Amino acid sequence: MFYLDKEKLGGTQKKPQEPQLQQAELSVPDWPKRFSELAGQAKDPLLKAFYQAGVVDPETPLAEVPLLAVDFETTGFNPHKNSIVSIGLVPMTLERIRCRESRHWIVKPLSGLNQASVVVHGITHSDIQQAPDLRRILEALLEAFTGHVLVVHHRGIERPFLDAALKARIKEGIEFPVIDTMELEARLHRKKPFSWWKRLLGKRPVSIRLADSRARYGLPWYRPHDALTDALATAELLQAQVAYHFSPDTPIRELWK
Repeated sequence: MFYLDKEKLGGTQKKPQEPQLQQAELSVPDWPKRFSELAGQAKDPLLKAFYQAGVVDPETPLAEVPLLAVDFETTGFNPHKNSIVSIGLVPMTLERIRCRESRHWIVKPLSGLNQASVVVHGITHSDIQQAPDLRRILEALLEAFTGHVLVVHHRGIERPFLDAALKARIKEGIEFPVIDTMELEARLHRKKPFSWWKRLLGKRPVSIRLADSRARYGLPWYRPHDALTDALATAELLQAQVAYHFSPDTPIRELWK
Protein backbone atom coordinates (compact mmCIF):
# COMPACT_ATOMS: atom_id res chain seq x y z
CA MET A 1 0.00 0.00 0.00
CA PHE A 2 1.52 3.28 -1.12
CA TYR A 3 -0.91 5.76 0.31
CA LEU A 4 -1.65 6.91 3.81
CA ASP A 5 -4.92 5.66 5.24
CA LYS A 6 -5.13 6.96 8.80
CA GLU A 7 -8.45 5.19 9.17
CA LYS A 8 -6.71 1.85 8.69
CA LEU A 9 -3.82 2.86 10.88
CA GLY A 10 -6.25 3.46 13.70
CA GLY A 11 -7.89 0.14 13.14
CA THR A 12 -4.78 -2.03 13.19
CA GLN A 13 -1.86 -0.43 14.92
CA LYS A 14 -0.94 -1.94 18.25
CA LYS A 15 -1.37 0.46 21.14
CA PRO A 16 0.69 0.38 24.34
CA GLN A 17 -0.47 -1.07 27.58
CA GLU A 18 -1.56 1.24 30.39
CA PRO A 19 1.84 1.26 32.20
CA GLN A 20 3.50 2.27 28.94
CA LEU A 21 0.97 5.07 28.47
CA GLN A 22 1.85 6.34 31.92
CA GLN A 23 5.53 6.22 31.07
CA ALA A 24 4.85 8.17 27.90
CA GLU A 25 3.15 10.84 29.99
CA LEU A 26 6.35 11.22 32.01
CA SER A 27 8.31 11.90 28.82
CA VAL A 28 6.05 14.71 27.58
CA PRO A 29 8.19 17.82 27.12
CA ASP A 30 7.81 20.90 29.27
CA TRP A 31 6.43 22.72 26.26
CA PRO A 32 6.83 26.34 27.47
CA LYS A 33 10.46 25.62 28.35
CA ARG A 34 11.02 23.75 25.10
CA PHE A 35 9.60 26.63 23.04
CA SER A 36 11.94 29.03 24.84
CA GLU A 37 14.89 26.80 23.98
CA LEU A 38 13.83 26.44 20.36
CA ALA A 39 13.30 30.20 19.99
CA GLY A 40 16.95 30.66 20.86
CA GLN A 41 18.05 28.01 18.38
CA ALA A 42 15.84 28.79 15.39
CA LYS A 43 17.42 30.62 12.47
CA ASP A 44 14.48 31.03 10.13
CA PRO A 45 12.62 34.22 11.15
CA LEU A 46 9.17 32.66 10.70
CA LEU A 47 10.08 29.68 12.84
CA LYS A 48 11.72 31.90 15.46
CA ALA A 49 8.60 34.08 15.70
CA PHE A 50 6.44 30.96 16.09
CA TYR A 51 8.50 29.76 19.05
CA GLN A 52 8.83 33.23 20.60
CA ALA A 53 5.04 33.49 20.80
CA GLY A 54 5.18 30.60 23.25
CA VAL A 55 2.54 28.13 24.34
CA VAL A 56 0.06 27.93 27.20
CA ASP A 57 1.12 26.88 30.69
CA PRO A 58 0.66 23.14 31.34
CA GLU A 59 -1.81 23.88 34.16
CA THR A 60 -4.15 25.85 31.89
CA PRO A 61 -7.69 24.38 31.97
CA LEU A 62 -8.81 22.92 28.64
CA ALA A 63 -11.65 25.45 28.48
CA GLU A 64 -9.09 28.25 28.25
CA VAL A 65 -6.76 26.68 25.69
CA PRO A 66 -6.82 28.00 22.11
CA LEU A 67 -7.09 24.88 19.95
CA LEU A 68 -6.56 24.25 16.26
CA ALA A 69 -7.74 21.01 14.64
CA VAL A 70 -5.35 19.99 11.86
CA ASP A 71 -5.29 17.30 9.21
CA PHE A 72 -2.84 16.53 6.41
CA GLU A 73 -3.42 14.41 3.35
CA THR A 74 -0.18 12.90 2.09
CA THR A 75 1.18 10.88 -0.81
CA GLY A 76 2.29 7.94 1.35
CA PHE A 77 3.28 6.68 4.77
CA ASN A 78 6.93 7.75 4.97
CA PRO A 79 7.56 11.45 5.80
CA HIS A 80 11.10 11.14 4.40
CA LYS A 81 9.94 9.79 1.04
CA ASN A 82 6.39 11.09 0.71
CA SER A 83 4.89 14.56 0.93
CA ILE A 84 2.01 16.65 2.19
CA VAL A 85 -0.53 17.32 -0.54
CA SER A 86 -3.27 19.15 1.38
CA ILE A 87 -3.76 20.84 4.74
CA GLY A 88 -6.95 21.55 6.65
CA LEU A 89 -7.15 23.83 9.71
CA VAL A 90 -10.16 24.49 11.93
CA PRO A 91 -9.85 26.82 14.98
CA MET A 92 -11.85 25.68 17.98
CA THR A 93 -12.48 25.72 21.70
CA LEU A 94 -14.35 23.18 23.79
CA GLU A 95 -17.54 25.16 23.22
CA ARG A 96 -17.24 26.31 19.64
CA ILE A 97 -15.82 25.25 16.28
CA ARG A 98 -15.03 28.30 14.16
CA CYS A 99 -15.74 26.99 10.68
CA ARG A 100 -15.72 30.49 9.17
CA GLU A 101 -12.07 30.84 10.18
CA SER A 102 -11.03 27.48 8.74
CA ARG A 103 -8.29 27.24 6.13
CA HIS A 104 -7.56 24.72 3.41
CA TRP A 105 -4.64 24.44 1.04
CA ILE A 106 -3.67 22.06 -1.71
CA VAL A 107 0.12 22.15 -2.03
CA LYS A 108 2.49 20.74 -4.60
CA PRO A 109 4.17 17.63 -3.14
CA LEU A 110 7.92 17.32 -3.59
CA SER A 111 7.53 13.59 -4.15
CA GLY A 112 4.82 13.96 -6.78
CA LEU A 113 1.55 12.05 -6.83
CA ASN A 114 0.99 8.35 -7.31
CA GLN A 115 -2.08 6.51 -8.48
CA ALA A 116 -2.85 4.96 -5.10
CA SER A 117 -2.86 8.29 -3.27
CA VAL A 118 -5.04 9.91 -5.94
CA VAL A 119 -7.63 7.18 -5.44
CA VAL A 120 -7.72 7.85 -1.69
CA HIS A 121 -7.85 11.65 -1.40
CA GLY A 122 -9.01 12.51 -4.91
CA ILE A 123 -6.37 15.19 -5.47
CA THR A 124 -5.18 14.86 -9.05
CA HIS A 125 -2.25 16.09 -11.12
CA SER A 126 -4.42 18.88 -12.53
CA ASP A 127 -5.25 19.99 -8.97
CA ILE A 128 -1.59 20.42 -8.05
CA GLN A 129 -0.47 21.89 -11.37
CA GLN A 130 -0.96 25.47 -10.16
CA ALA A 131 -0.74 24.67 -6.43
CA PRO A 132 1.89 26.50 -4.35
CA ASP A 133 4.84 24.84 -2.74
CA LEU A 134 4.44 24.56 1.02
CA ARG A 135 7.19 27.17 1.43
CA ARG A 136 4.89 29.80 -0.09
CA ILE A 137 2.17 29.23 2.50
CA LEU A 138 4.51 28.69 5.44
CA GLU A 139 4.01 32.18 6.86
CA ALA A 140 0.22 31.81 6.87
CA LEU A 141 0.48 28.27 8.25
CA LEU A 142 2.72 29.23 11.16
CA GLU A 143 0.59 32.28 11.91
CA ALA A 144 -2.41 29.97 12.21
CA PHE A 145 -0.45 27.60 14.47
CA THR A 146 0.87 30.37 16.72
CA GLY A 147 -0.46 30.29 20.26
CA HIS A 148 -2.58 27.19 19.64
CA VAL A 149 -2.38 23.61 20.79
CA LEU A 150 -2.97 21.44 17.75
CA VAL A 151 -5.60 18.70 17.72
CA VAL A 152 -4.92 15.73 15.43
CA HIS A 153 -6.05 12.15 14.98
CA HIS A 154 -2.77 10.19 15.02
CA ARG A 155 0.17 12.44 15.77
CA GLY A 156 2.47 10.12 13.80
CA ILE A 157 1.40 12.02 10.69
CA GLU A 158 1.14 15.77 11.18
CA ARG A 159 4.27 16.30 13.28
CA PRO A 160 6.76 14.15 11.35
CA PHE A 161 5.46 15.18 7.92
CA LEU A 162 5.64 18.90 8.69
CA ASP A 163 9.03 18.45 10.36
CA ALA A 164 10.39 16.69 7.26
CA ALA A 165 8.78 19.24 4.93
CA LEU A 166 10.47 22.16 6.71
CA LYS A 167 13.83 20.42 6.87
CA ALA A 168 13.65 19.96 3.10
CA ARG A 169 12.87 23.64 2.56
CA ILE A 170 14.44 25.75 5.31
CA LYS A 171 16.90 23.19 6.75
CA GLU A 172 15.17 23.34 10.14
CA GLY A 173 12.51 21.09 11.60
CA ILE A 174 9.61 21.99 13.86
CA GLU A 175 8.23 20.85 17.21
CA PHE A 176 4.85 21.62 18.76
CA PRO A 177 2.41 20.11 21.27
CA VAL A 178 -0.64 18.19 20.12
CA ILE A 179 -3.73 16.58 21.56
CA ASP A 180 -4.06 13.25 19.77
CA THR A 181 -7.69 12.09 19.69
CA MET A 182 -6.59 8.63 18.56
CA GLU A 183 -4.31 8.31 21.58
CA LEU A 184 -7.15 9.40 23.87
CA GLU A 185 -9.31 6.61 22.44
CA ALA A 186 -6.44 4.17 22.98
CA ARG A 187 -6.27 5.16 26.64
CA LEU A 188 -9.94 4.29 27.00
CA HIS A 189 -10.26 1.19 24.86
CA ARG A 190 -6.82 -0.42 24.62
CA LYS A 191 -5.63 -0.39 28.21
CA LYS A 192 -4.92 -4.12 28.12
CA PRO A 193 -3.13 -6.11 25.42
CA PHE A 194 -5.45 -7.99 23.09
CA SER A 195 -5.12 -11.68 23.95
CA TRP A 196 -4.35 -14.45 21.49
CA TRP A 197 -7.44 -16.24 22.79
CA LYS A 198 -9.71 -13.40 21.66
CA ARG A 199 -8.00 -13.38 18.29
CA LEU A 200 -8.52 -17.15 18.05
CA LEU A 201 -12.21 -16.58 18.68
CA GLY A 202 -12.28 -14.14 15.78
CA LYS A 203 -12.60 -11.02 17.91
CA ARG A 204 -10.81 -7.81 17.03
CA PRO A 205 -9.51 -4.91 19.15
CA VAL A 206 -11.84 -1.96 19.51
CA SER A 207 -11.27 0.28 16.50
CA ILE A 208 -9.83 3.71 17.20
CA ARG A 209 -10.17 4.86 13.61
CA LEU A 210 -11.59 8.35 13.28
CA ALA A 211 -14.97 7.27 11.89
CA ASP A 212 -15.41 4.45 14.42
CA SER A 213 -14.35 6.66 17.32
CA ARG A 214 -16.89 9.30 16.26
CA ALA A 215 -19.63 6.67 15.98
CA ARG A 216 -19.16 5.73 19.64
CA TYR A 217 -20.21 9.27 20.59
CA GLY A 218 -23.13 9.45 18.17
CA LEU A 219 -21.35 11.84 15.82
CA PRO A 220 -22.33 11.77 12.14
CA TRP A 221 -20.35 10.02 9.42
CA TYR A 222 -18.28 12.22 7.11
CA ARG A 223 -16.59 11.13 3.91
CA PRO A 224 -12.90 10.64 4.86
CA HIS A 225 -9.66 11.80 3.25
CA ASP A 226 -10.48 15.45 2.75
CA ALA A 227 -8.12 17.45 4.96
CA LEU A 228 -10.66 20.12 5.93
CA THR A 229 -13.45 17.63 6.61
CA ASP A 230 -11.14 15.39 8.64
CA ALA A 231 -9.94 18.39 10.67
CA LEU A 232 -13.58 19.25 11.44
CA ALA A 233 -14.29 15.61 12.32
CA THR A 234 -11.32 15.59 14.70
CA ALA A 235 -12.46 18.83 16.34
CA GLU A 236 -15.92 17.40 16.99
CA LEU A 237 -14.41 14.18 18.33
CA LEU A 238 -12.28 16.03 20.87
CA GLN A 239 -15.29 17.99 22.12
CA ALA A 240 -17.15 14.71 22.64
CA GLN A 241 -14.19 13.03 24.34
CA VAL A 242 -13.81 15.86 26.82
CA ALA A 243 -17.55 15.97 27.51
CA TYR A 244 -17.67 12.24 28.25
CA HIS A 245 -14.32 11.52 29.89
CA PHE A 246 -12.66 14.73 31.04
CA SER A 247 -13.72 18.18 32.15
CA PRO A 248 -13.32 21.78 30.98
CA ASP A 249 -11.17 22.19 34.11
CA THR A 250 -8.80 19.35 33.16
CA PRO A 251 -5.29 20.83 32.78
CA ILE A 252 -3.87 20.67 29.29
CA ARG A 253 -0.88 18.69 30.58
CA GLU A 254 -3.13 15.64 30.96
CA LEU A 255 -3.92 15.54 27.26
CA TRP A 256 -1.10 17.02 25.23
CA LYS A 257 1.94 15.21 23.91
